[in-house]
Amino acid sequence: MTHPRATPAARTERTQDAPSSRPHTGRTTPAITLTPSLHDLRRHLTSHLDPPARTWLDHALDEAAAHPGLHGPISVWELRLAEAARRCGPAHADTARVLILDAARADTDALTRVYFQGTADERRAVLHALPHLVPGPDALPLVEDALRTNDTRLLATAVGPYAARHLNPHAWRHAVLKCLFTGVPVNHVADLPRRAVGDGELARMLGDYAAERTAAGRTVPEDLYRVLDLTESVHHTPGTDHPHGKES
Repeated sequence: MTHPRATPAARTERTQDAPSSRPHTGRTTPAITLTPSLHDLRRHLTSHLDPPARTWLDHALDEAAAHPGLHGPISVWELRLAEAARRCGPAHADTARVLILDAARADTDALTRVYFQGTADERRAVLHALPHLVPGPDALPLVEDALRTNDTRLLATAVGPYAARHLNPHAWRHAVLKCLFTGVPVNHVADLPRRAVGDGELARMLGDYAAERTAAGRTVPEDLYRVLDLTESVHHTPGTDHPHGKES
């Protein structure tokens, strides 16, 4: 549904008409979190694994390093990706898979194959690996695919550091709206404070969404107000253009 472009005053008016007037919670802006290095990920993971799991991980990483890239219908390291949850436990499987992908020197082609042939868990691991393994925007089709789903765990990963670096403004705004539509907390949106600051078009989209929900008698998500506050901000902290640091 298309709406005429709203003026800032109209946006404010619509927002104030929400079923429960705009709350002022005193919450701070979502924190910017640096992406852990691969070295830190491995150190953290091995400190939490029991001896059999550590032995399996070491073997899987050595195996991937010895046979990198794509080989035949399926590479040996791809089999290890499938085993990660059983060997390391569900809580540590994402990190184990990212480390295996790195050891295998998985490029965009390899990551694409794993993403489209893998399970939802393996797709999520690929998205986690992107800021470490793909320096440019070549893997954006994977992020865009994830943003078309309604799998909230996949969506929460898709709006991570790689999307923050490479999604164009139009696609990034729609990713933020998708989080609001599906109930994914906006604190999953990497680099949200910097990218949202002063974004009038995002503010317009948020105002339209708030107006639609109000007209339908539905509550407006608290996260919408948090993002709207960011769009109205003009503050910019020097030196935060790349808050996630250098990609590993």
